[in-house]
Amino acid sequence: MIVISFFIKMNKVTFRLTPFILLILCLACRVSSKTNSQTPAQIQDPLLFPKDNYTIETVVVPTSAGEKKVTYRSYRHIPYVANPVDKDYQSLNVSVPIKIDDVNVDAASAPILFKNGVGGYMSSNNAKTGSQANSERDRREDLALAAGYVVVFPGSRGRDNQAADGTYYGKAPAAIVDLKAAVRYVRHNKGIIPGNTDWIVSVGCSAGGALSALLGTSGNSTLYDPYLKEIGAADADDNIYASACYSPITDLEHADMAYEWMYGTLPTRSGQVDQEHSIQLKNSYAAYQASLNLQGKNNFGVLIADNYDEYLLQYYFIPSANKFLQGLTAEKRTEYLKNNSWITWTNNSAKFSFSDYTKHAGRMKGLPAFDGFDMKVPEPILFGNETTNARHFTNFSLQHSTGNSNAEIDGGLQQVVNLMNAMYFLGPKSSSCAKYWWLRNGSKDNHTSQTIMINLATSLENQGRNVNTWVFWDGGHCADEDPEGFINWIGEITGYRK
Repeated sequence: MIVISFFIKMNKVTFRLTPFILLILCLACRVSSKTNSQTPAQIQDPLLFPKDNYTIETVVVPTSAGEKKVTYRSYRHIPYVANPVDKDYQSLNVSVPIKIDDVNVDAASAPILFKNGVGGYMSSNNAKTGSQANSERDRREDLALAAGYVVVFPGSRGRDNQAADGTYYGKAPAAIVDLKAAVRYVRHNKGIIPGNTDWIVSVGCSAGGALSALLGTSGNSTLYDPYLKEIGAADADDNIYASACYSPITDLEHADMAYEWMYGTLPTRSGQVDQEHSIQLKNSYAAYQASLNLQGKNNFGVLIADNYDEYLLQYYFIPSANKFLQGLTAEKRTEYLKNNSWITWTNNSAKFSFSDYTKHAGRMKGLPAFDGFDMKVPEPILFGNETTNARHFTNFSLQHSTGNSNAEIDGGLQQVVNLMNAMYFLGPKSSSCAKYWWLRNGSKDNHTSQTIMINLATSLENQGRNVNTWVFWDGGHCADEDPEGFINWIGEITGYRK
């Protein structure tokens, strides 16, 4: 047997390399080359989109015009920051249509639907693959692809993220920071990621709807810069063209007040809430609502606690009930009205009182609805920090929990609360606010007060934004009875046709 050896001389020391050692070295080199799969361009720019790293997928999308077969390029799990805390969350998927019904399409200048999957201010994991990932794609995404739009679906950190050492890494404002970083990543790759970066349209539901609203109102705010710099976000703008918000759970520091204004006298499943506390919150709401100085539609006047019920009925609930009832057959309408005798139907129009409407919707949450005294509801957990799972974020709950009537949340926490509130950025701070808005809710959604979304809508209207608002009658939380209407709306506000 012949043994071949190689000798290498380094620093006056000679090494003898046998074939076995050479084999180990070669394997190590191969592993190293696989580990560093980045191209030279990506090594130079870690936020460069890997445009050639995709799979081809097909989806059949039912539409009102019939089924459409969409063939698209699918990019999965692309990190959108240079220094991710957790890549499983701080990465995104991109879907680019290339054929619709076997006809080639060019999405280079198409609108970009930017969809977040956040619910309950929990984290949104982007590491899912295959059927698990596809199952989370909703109808709006499929319809967007069928319309020729690019779809971006980012993951994000949330209140539930906890490291092995017990520390938390997704508390506020991590979720909005991540989504802003993802927008910046898309804009940083203008001309590389297909789609028009001037037409980024955000959409989300519930807490995701609140984050979509926050993206829309807080564009390019420097208040987020330290957080964005820390995770290595791209140096690009993060304002968006349009924002779609379904049942947005926003304005959290005033949400307890608004909830008692709307549902205070109604019982929960476990009984009546403390009426003294309810009245305290309701009175605080009256002062807050007046401070907003919001002007209602058609010279209605300033929206205050004493007239808001009338405003909601006139401009939202009666029109919603009318559309619903007019769309029923005579037989179905008679049956519905029989089962809902609190509604009067005269001359093809509904009439009912606000108190009867709220009884119909019912009360879902206890008191306080958001900053619960025991801090077991989601929102105090959202406002925890790296070492503390939950913190009170309103003076009302902090004072009642500590027994100290002078207690106030600290300034640092208040700043974080501001960074999570779309309403905070309206007014003089809203120079980069989205121009177009699509706001939707269900009339039976009792997760928060109906005034929360309507305050947002009215604030935007008062500032000259184009706002399309509707409440689906008898719809629940995140109701969406017109997903095609939303996709068509994107086409209308952008003027894009494939």
